[in-house]
Amino acid sequence: MIRTLTIADKTEWVSYINRSAETDFYHTWHYHSLNNKGTALLCVYEEGSDFIAIPLIRRNIPESIYFDLTCVYGYSGPLSNKKMEAIDSKLIVNFKDAFLKFLSDGNYVSVFIRMNPFYNQYLLLNKIADVYENGKVVVMDLNGSIEDQRRKYNRTTLANVKSAINKGYYIKEENSAAAIKVFKEIYDENMKRIGAAGFYLFDEHYYLEMLNTTEYDARLFMAYKGDEVACSTIVVFKNEIIQSYLIGTRAEYLCDSPAKFLADGIGKIGRESGMRYFNLGGGLGFQKDSLFNWKSSFSDLFFDYRSWRYIANPTVYQHLLDQRGIDKDSKVDFFPLYRLA
Repeated sequence: MIRTLTIADKTEWVSYINRSAETDFYHTWHYHSLNNKGTALLCVYEEGSDFIAIPLIRRNIPESIYFDLTCVYGYSGPLSNKKMEAIDSKLIVNFKDAFLKFLSDGNYVSVFIRMNPFYNQYLLLNKIADVYENGKVVVMDLNGSIEDQRRKYNRTTLANVKSAINKGYYIKEENSAAAIKVFKEIYDENMKRIGAAGFYLFDEHYYLEMLNTTEYDARLFMAYKGDEVACSTIVVFKNEIIQSYLIGTRAEYLCDSPAKFLADGIGKIGRESGMRYFNLGGGLGFQKDSLFNWKSSFSDLFFDYRSWRYIANPTVYQHLLDQRGIDKDSKVDFFPLYRLA
């Protein structure tokens, strides 16, 4: 059977993460404790010393007795005490049976999981249902020298980085309440400028909590020009991977491309810290758009990003679509469709 841990079960949750062969900060108890979009769960199937676990967010479907499951913002997906390719096939079959029963018993209509591009989680989930090929993420390979890294930049990006260096830009790591306030100001301004949804906005307490935990190494970096902060970002270091999390640039400094200078510098810092990869992420909706092109100007190394979109109760799923007048064959890339609004 599937056991479900909640945020109240911190010690057990942390123990499973620490025993897992492949994890990222997106799996941690602490990151899930910051979630306010539903009830955070760690769903665990166990046989002896082996386990498979999936962190999920349970949400009530309004005006119904049903629920659905999604994941935190970012790349989480299943984990185990073994690498995905090493999990015994019998354990996978037994996990599948237990998980499907868990979905049925819990009145769950659908499940949405963003998979971590650095791990082969699809080998597990595609035993239950097909995975969805979303697109690519751009990754800096930090295994070589800084010169190797910069040889991957396109001509414009390399020129932008060199220009920022010549103009006296420099990077500082910050962690004070004052620095967090500046970051929020820049990030909010940036999100407003590009018309981002409120989902992507956070308060100062959220940032303070992100930067003060022992479960992962979140860092706030700022690119300065003189005494002014031109660009600022939060990145997370864990298990030899740097994840680009949030970034913002002041409008008056956009012409200097300080975000490129900052990405270059973080790659250098990561290399010195023993990191292997710096995940810059993908385009908007993981499309090959201008954002993707900006990121791919740093590297030609792309990893597959996949999601798992499972309809556990097709009858109720269709009923919810009918209630909302939504065509089940809609080409809109959104799941579950009944939450499209």
